[in-house]
Amino acid sequence: MSGFGAYVIGDEILVGKRQDKHFAFLVAALAKRGLRLAWCEYLGDDPQRLTAALKRSFASSDAVFSFGGIGATPDDHTRQCAAAALGLPLALNAAAEREIRERFGGETTPQRLEMGTFPQGAEIIPNPFNRIPGFSIRGHHFVPGFPQMAWPMLEWVLEHRYRELFDRDRWTEASILVFGAGESQLISVMHTVGARFAGVKVFSLPSMGEDGTRRHVELGVRGDPEQVGPAIEAMRAGVRAAGFTFRDP
Repeated sequence: MSGFGAYVIGDEILVGKRQDKHFAFLVAALAKRGLRLAWCEYLGDDPQRLTAALKRSFASSDAVFSFGGIGATPDDHTRQCAAAALGLPLALNAAAEREIRERFGGETTPQRLEMGTFPQGAEIIPNPFNRIPGFSIRGHHFVPGFPQMAWPMLEWVLEHRYRELFDRDRWTEASILVFGAGESQLISVMHTVGARFAGVKVFSLPSMGEDGTRRHVELGVRGDPEQVGPAIEAMRAGVRAAGFTFRDP
């Protein structure tokens, strides 16, 4: 498994009717387990685009979380597109059927059972909110768009499928605020520190002073906790040698 990715699906996000909350939650859920998100993509309810995106990620070695579009209404296409991307038929999942029948009892209908129709070979993700499950297949994990359902399902997947990876990507960061310099004047320092400390990434974030400080560049390092301390000290030394003033954030 290379990294973690995410799809946030729904026209309601792209037209601004609803604001996405999944990205921030996923980043935090991974971080507290020493893991990091590699990428995130927003997609509308467009079957062609969904299928193309899923084909790409199924062909990768990434673990992917997909939020939204797994219901049974006409604007929900994620289940069908996952099946199409894999070249598999949709089939009523036996475990999903049991969950749905236990949830609705005598009020179970074909429309409700449709929510348990997944790509053949999928495994369910339990839904503690209303028992309508999501599903996992080929390293992809599909959950509803509702946060109160999606988030405990996401954490269940992390705890049950990826525990052996916990702390693989544990990281920290440190930075300084550099005054009187443009980013171009700091590139040499960034290259030097980056080349010396392979376990960190260097970054720069210019500010026009909108955060209440005067114009500056936040210059920092992010990565292996054991290398961050020495790397930021080397960065301080480089900035000092270049003749610029700085302070901690």
